[in-house]
Amino acid sequence: MVSIQMEGMEEIKMSISQSHLEEEFKWFHSHPELSFEEFETTKRVRQLLEKTGIEILDLPLRTGLVAIIRGNKSEPTIAIRTDIDALPIQENTSLDYRSTHSNVMHACGHDFHLTSVYGATLQLHALRKDLKGTIKIIFQPAEEIFSGAVHVMEAGVLDDVDAIFGLHVNPSLPVGTVAIKAGSVTAAVDRFQITLRGVGTHAAHPDQGIDPIIGTTQLVTALQSIISRNVNPFSTNLISVTHIKAGATWNVIPEDTFVEGTVRTLDMVDRQFIKKRIYELTENIAQAFNLKSEINWIAGPPATKNDGKLAEFATEIAQKSGLEVVQPADSLGGEDFAFYQQKIKGMFILVGTGESYPLHHPEFQVNPGALLATSNLLARIGKEYLEKLVEKGE
Repeated sequence: MVSIQMEGMEEIKMSISQSHLEEEFKWFHSHPELSFEEFETTKRVRQLLEKTGIEILDLPLRTGLVAIIRGNKSEPTIAIRTDIDALPIQENTSLDYRSTHSNVMHACGHDFHLTSVYGATLQLHALRKDLKGTIKIIFQPAEEIFSGAVHVMEAGVLDDVDAIFGLHVNPSLPVGTVAIKAGSVTAAVDRFQITLRGVGTHAAHPDQGIDPIIGTTQLVTALQSIISRNVNPFSTNLISVTHIKAGATWNVIPEDTFVEGTVRTLDMVDRQFIKKRIYELTENIAQAFNLKSEINWIAGPPATKNDGKLAEFATEIAQKSGLEVVQPADSLGGEDFAFYQQKIKGMFILVGTGESYPLHHPEFQVNPGALLATSNLLARIGKEYLEKLVEKGE
């Protein structure tokens, strides 16, 4: 048992402990599941919540679930979100609770997220008679493929929600530290696939064909000029070409080439402009080398945009909870929590989990010692933000 002291309330004893959270965390870590395949994870979360009498909404979700904590008022309503999926990575840690599934690993901390939010859910359920509103707890699937948030919204989960809070581990920050700021925390993510098509021929007779490789090498170089010459040098943008495929042998000029990569931006205007320039350069270079071009543009989530007032509130609560608050380092990683922030105001908090290999690394790991403090923080944020909304009549 752990005793939590929250301002304006008498001490409440709740059935949550660091050891219990660590036990569940280890189970989630050792049983990772890929996006939209989180069946056992969902089953485990459902069993844990139902065992405590927590209500789960009946929603058309393939995996994942949404719990609801009803306080002494029906409104306002806020949400706390965690992701639950893992990555297609073979774990290479020496943990005694490492992944039991081949080539699947919680290498992005979602096991920590969902365990922390589970702990906060238990606390909020115990406090429900004192809650001045409703809290939805979203155990979201498929963040890693940037699809889960959209499915949750399509189910109508946010239709009556005033604000949403989320979190992500940060392996560069020590335990007991959180990073909070207003504005962008992660970048907009776009993916491009470009095919340049010529005419294949014998390598000894290039004049009898149309070589797509020459145009492709020009294109890869030209794409980098967008960042260095077409956008404000003080803005934060990135184009990375990460995959090039051409031909199958040494003495044949291939019929076509394939180029794939990603664009990362923080500003919507830059995002639209860079996409436009990639199309222009591709089409013009293809024309210059007598090639045909095809572009497949796969739009991912926008940049996260933390609400300024929510950032101030979260900072205040974190400091009152005894946590050190720092400014997060700039990042061009992506996060589908940003889809929620397009609909309602939101706050995305980075939680220090101790020094480790970086996210998505086969030896990445978190310090589970941060679980209880993170659960306490999320529970306190949920309770006190409802009170703040009621006080202001929002």
